[in-house]
Amino acid sequence: MGIEKVKVVIAMLLFGSIGLMVKNIELTSSEIALYRGVLGSLFLLVFMLFKRNKVSYGMLKKNAVVLFFSGTAIGLNWILLFEAYNYTTIANATLSYYFAPVIVMVVSPFLLKEKWMLNKVGSILVAMLGMFLVVGTSNQSSGGHTHSIGIIYGLGAAILYASVIMLNKFVKDLTSLESTMIQLMVASVILAPYVFFTQGFDVVGITITSVPYLIVLGIVHTGLAYVLYFSAMQKLKSQTVALLSYIDPVAAVIMSALFLGEAMSGIQVVGGALILSSTFIGGLKWPKKTSVTLEEKIK
Repeated sequence: MGIEKVKVVIAMLLFGSIGLMVKNIELTSSEIALYRGVLGSLFLLVFMLFKRNKVSYGMLKKNAVVLFFSGTAIGLNWILLFEAYNYTTIANATLSYYFAPVIVMVVSPFLLKEKWMLNKVGSILVAMLGMFLVVGTSNQSSGGHTHSIGIIYGLGAAILYASVIMLNKFVKDLTSLESTMIQLMVASVILAPYVFFTQGFDVVGITITSVPYLIVLGIVHTGLAYVLYFSAMQKLKSQTVALLSYIDPVAAVIMSALFLGEAMSGIQVVGGALILSSTFIGGLKWPKKTSVTLEEKIK
């Protein structure tokens, strides 16, 4: 395995263990999201200064609107995802969150004028069946969890993440790392007054046990993970990156079972597999001779 693939694998393992970090931080979801944004953006800023990467004012101005809304969506997305961790298992929250690519497939024909491909339609139906199996077989309340609420939060986070994916398609003349750094800064700026007016800043009140998890979440699981991911993505085929990205949700499910004892039922495992396989099928690039649009099939 080449060094670039190793970078992506490490990044995915870090993303997959975010839930474990959040579970050990005794702060509200909005506070965790704020500190993650601040620490992550500072790490990326220092990294870019070290690499002597410069972002021109003209490029910032050109992409200001898109970066503002996508950055805001990232901040709100984190809040909902962290709330999902509070109400349900990491596995349920992660699988609900991983519905984002499916949402992108649904809205792309309307917003980006993309054609309805049969493989994408099929993958959407498979994902919906998978989500039904995950949600329908979850006990409404067990192990101190209210699963239905957690899954709703996870789906809400997925919608926001899908909006970030869509908005990023309109970012021009900025690298993924540059746009991500700015988006994290925007998220921090937006979340700061929200946290101040709803809860107030109580840095002194952060428990000693939460501090290392918070620092690792912001610097390692955000800043470093993004650096590894984006630096490798430039040198790998998009399909290779997409395939390796499935390590994230699989790792999250396995880690939650190993370290937190959050087991899934057999039917839920099948549902999760359907959700993940649906995004894989929908992302496949079929040969032109076998690629058929829904309109062509109907005709």
